[in-house]
Amino acid sequence: EMGLGKTVQTLAFLRAHQGYGPALVVCPTSLVTNWENETRKFTPELKTLVLEGADRAARFKSIADVDIVITSYALLRRDVDTLREIKFSTAVLDEAQHIKNPETQNAQAAFALRTKHRFVLTGTPMENSVRDLWSLMNFVVPGYLGSRNDFRERYEKPLSTGPAPVLKRRLARRLRPFLLRRRKSDVARELPEKIEQVVP
Repeated sequence: EMGLGKTVQTLAFLRAHQGYGPALVVCPTSLVTNWENETRKFTPELKTLVLEGADRAARFKSIADVDIVITSYALLRRDVDTLREIKFSTAVLDEAQHIKNPETQNAQAAFALRTKHRFVLTGTPMENSVRDLWSLMNFVVPGYLGSRNDFRERYEKPLSTGPAPVLKRRLARRLRPFLLRRRKSDVARELPEKIEQVVP
């Protein structure tokens, strides 16, 4: 769920792995400044480089000297030929629903990254189908859920035709070791219930 500290948890991990090479954080353009501010606030000891703007190519040579590189999905698509040549210690995709369709340029650019550790962060549940899940997992653990075609035949098609509780449980069991799911009710009981306002 949103607002439960995914950014801070990620920064804690990156701080613990400081010195193992640069980490890459990819997020929507609207969140680049937020990631920069949160990094300075919670982990000021981490050297941060923001790749944005028309002059960003001049900063590529500085990547090896920093702890965290922050860029957007839009610029990852444009800069993938350069970024895929760099061995990152960690790659983090924030608002990872941006790669839910494995055929998109966003997903293809993310899959091309070379990195030891991989994380996807999202407060947004799957929106369309279990295909979204395959794409996210293909970034985190490439090949774990099989090829795109295998997954389509084994899970996506049967689950789209109706309830398949045994198949759902099998898929959930395979995913469990890789998911950290936090709910507001589990970690922040003092927060009030979500307030919804319908404005016609």
